[in-house]
Amino acid sequence: MDLGLAGRVALVFGASGGLGEAVARALSSEGAAVALAGRNAEALARIRKELNPAVPSMVVPWDLAEIGRVDELVSSVERELGPVSILFNNTGGPPPGGAQGVAPDVWTRYFQAMVTSVIAVTDRVLPGMKQRGWGRIITSASSGVVIPLANLALSNSLRAALVGWSKTLAREVARDGVTVNVLVPGRIDTRRVRELDLARGKRENRPVADVQAESAASIPTGRYGDPAEFAAAAAFLASAQASYITGSQLRVDGGLIGSH
Repeated sequence: MDLGLAGRVALVFGASGGLGEAVARALSSEGAAVALAGRNAEALARIRKELNPAVPSMVVPWDLAEIGRVDELVSSVERELGPVSILFNNTGGPPPGGAQGVAPDVWTRYFQAMVTSVIAVTDRVLPGMKQRGWGRIITSASSGVVIPLANLALSNSLRAALVGWSKTLAREVARDGVTVNVLVPGRIDTRRVRELDLARGKRENRPVADVQAESAASIPTGRYGDPAEFAAAAAFLASAQASYITGSQLRVDGGLIGSH
């Protein structure tokens, strides 16, 4: 299936590894020009060399916490690749921990890094999308926005804020040809998930292999997901064919989440 992404420009955050890297690869393979944004410039440069050579790409070293640089960095993408028509919002996760006793400045710091930053970038590229009558805004969340995950209070709360924002925005821009959706990954085999498994093993004084086996057994498919499977869902939401999907949460979780 031709997803109709040839000639589109995508800005992908967290592209130096994990889900962001997989999404960047998927969009590039479909013919989109990709700006790979993230903090690890060396990893971004390596990944860029492996993208589809038939379409342009660029590396944008970018720490999302630096909100004051949003206009500067988006402008650099526009100059080199053209106006952004696909935005993949993807932030790193905060440290694990409970909901009690978290200092206010910690909440503020991670709210800026994980929520305010995403809103600022989206607000920067949205007017152009509306003017051209076509845009795709995809935000990666966590299964914790559906069923809160133990010991991940910051992540559960802040990513839930992005879901509320995304659904509200979707209604506001639907008639402008812009779709706004949330992707909810389950247990995808990324470094972040491996780190959480390791932390759980240490917390429970158990081998990480036992933690992973138990976790995999709780998933109906019996395994962790591959980042490429998540990226395929993102590529479809970015496609021309997905023009009637907006304001949605799409789960890529192997059936893990048991609620509606």
